[in-house]
Amino acid sequence: MSLTVLGDLNWPAVVVATIAYFALGTVWYADHAFGRAWERASGWDLNKPEKTSSVVHLVPLATCFVLTLVTAMIGAASDTDTVMEGLLLGLVIGVGIASPVRFVTGAYDMTKPAPITFAAIGAGYHVVGLTLAGAILGQWT
Repeated sequence: MSLTVLGDLNWPAVVVATIAYFALGTVWYADHAFGRAWERASGWDLNKPEKTSSVVHLVPLATCFVLTLVTAMIGAASDTDTVMEGLLLGLVIGVGIASPVRFVTGAYDMTKPAPITFAAIGAGYHVVGLTLAGAILGQWT
């Protein structure tokens, strides 16, 4: 694979998959899903502050874009061109790369009251998000 694969990507699909992955986070980390558990596990009080920086949203959006771009590049290099192939690709990247990285960095963070829970919630988000992104990329070829 070379960087010339960037010219072969379906960029609208990358943008839509990135937005879907990022939007999943608004549901995943909402109070009715994993938000309260994540807040307890992290030890953070996330009551809405009066002023928040746009960086709070830009950093996760940028990381979703990078992960989606890499998934698209691997998909293009492996001729992933169906929704099921995309699902599998996203699942493999989520379980095989994102989840272990999240667990290594999160589970050993002793500054967190519940580091395993903190890591598991974050890892689960990335597995589901990358699976969703992979499905979109695979379908929209």
